[in-house]
Amino acid sequence: MDVTRGKSAEREARRTEACREELAERIARAVPEEGTIEPLQGLHLYRYTHPMDPLHGVSTPCFCVIAQGSKEVLLGESRYCYDPAHYCLSTVELPIVSRVIEASAERPYLSLRLDLDPALVSSVMVEAGHLPSGNRGDVRAIDVRPLDANLLDAAVRLVRLLDSPAEVRVLQPLITREIVYRLLMGEQGNRLRHLALRGGQSESIAAAIERLRREFHQPLRIESIARQVGMSVSGFHHHFKAVTAMSPLQFQKQLRLQEARRLMLGEHLDAASAGLRVGYEDASQFSREYKRLFGQPPMRDVERLREAARR
Repeated sequence: MDVTRGKSAEREARRTEACREELAERIARAVPEEGTIEPLQGLHLYRYTHPMDPLHGVSTPCFCVIAQGSKEVLLGESRYCYDPAHYCLSTVELPIVSRVIEASAERPYLSLRLDLDPALVSSVMVEAGHLPSGNRGDVRAIDVRPLDANLLDAAVRLVRLLDSPAEVRVLQPLITREIVYRLLMGEQGNRLRHLALRGGQSESIAAAIERLRREFHQPLRIESIARQVGMSVSGFHHHFKAVTAMSPLQFQKQLRLQEARRLMLGEHLDAASAGLRVGYEDASQFSREYKRLFGQPPMRDVERLREAARR
């Protein structure tokens, strides 16, 4: 029995290694130059040949697999690292900081991101008869777990479709459903079900997040938001931080500062105008908080980013 089990494990290890090699080779071929592409709707492929500075952005509900290299994601005070042996699952749009930490010209960072549609997750959940249990588990919106051979195999088959355009219309939806199904049945099933559930605390926090994203430039009205989602102020704070790893005020600040950075870079606003546009009435407070998040005062940071883009 032990011999049989050992041979089975050996076959599984060989299969996994072959899938990783094929995924890396296919992504490298699809993205021959530095950057990212979206060759199929909702499927994003990445290639970087050097470690990157921390990048501030907003996560989307998605499934991420690395074929080569490694990456870290910061959410509030939590840090998540993953590599070809692990996958990352995100279920809520949140301000994050991400960084490629392992990449080189010889062995570039290669990865994929598959966007997850809540309606699809809900459909697969119902079809599988896998309705939520009373145990909600960890509700944190991002986590990393070991990547099993079946999930990896499905990811490889999805990328293979790039070589078979005629099959995309029929097979892409089927493979995407399979990936969602395997995620639901796996270690992060409860986390993914938060994306599909209606009612309950996860949905309430999702509604609060959407309001904060929509009204980030307005004064923060915690009492009003808590009342909207049917929670006490203390209960709202507790559940919001459980999902986002940050307080509502920290969440709003990150949204404001990221938008201000975009305005200075993309619309060439000066620091005072950008700060005012995103809700800061005090220019010195804006400058202090900007430096705390991005490491440099606003205009110096923007000039650094422009200089890096010109290289």
